[in-house]
Amino acid sequence: MYAISLGDDGAEVRPLEPWRAEEFLAHIGRGREFIGQHNALPDVVTDLESSRVFLQAYADKTAADAGRLYGIWTDDKLVGAVLFRTMDVKQGTAEAGCWLEPSAVGKGLVTRAARVIIDWAIEERGIHRVDWWVSAANEASIAVARRLGMTKDGVLRESYLHRGKRHDEEVWSVLAPEWQAGKQAS
Repeated sequence: MYAISLGDDGAEVRPLEPWRAEEFLAHIGRGREFIGQHNALPDVVTDLESSRVFLQAYADKTAADAGRLYGIWTDDKLVGAVLFRTMDVKQGTAEAGCWLEPSAVGKGLVTRAARVIIDWAIEERGIHRVDWWVSAANEASIAVARRLGMTKDGVLRESYLHRGKRHDEEVWSVLAPEWQAGKQAS
């Protein structure tokens, strides 16, 4: 088991694996309404079995080199996650995403954790393009995309059906040369 520090505040990112299903379900329970504003995850993870199934799906993606899921912990409490929802190493593309429970908002955790996984994907796995798909109404997630140095590629009008309503989605991305230039500049 490994953990990567996210800074001096003790926050860290670790793989989020099926054996953590109870902890994951408790985390989703604490953030159910908040996370569910823009993300269908709380509608999918509703009990211990669905928690295990969700985490196992990402374990399978990890084994197939087609995605990854990492939890964000503060004070040894799971408070959020960053992930590669999809990853195609052959094509050099990945789609990153995130969520947090309310207690963790405003601390820069997602930005710091996303930097860790994007850096790994580009530097270690040779990913050329990382996408960030976000509801146009999710200002916090859009702000993360900006802090990560991503470019807004466009808006997919009413492309995301969530809880019976159609939402616009913005697509943001960063290319490997842009990521590397941004690292050198900072």
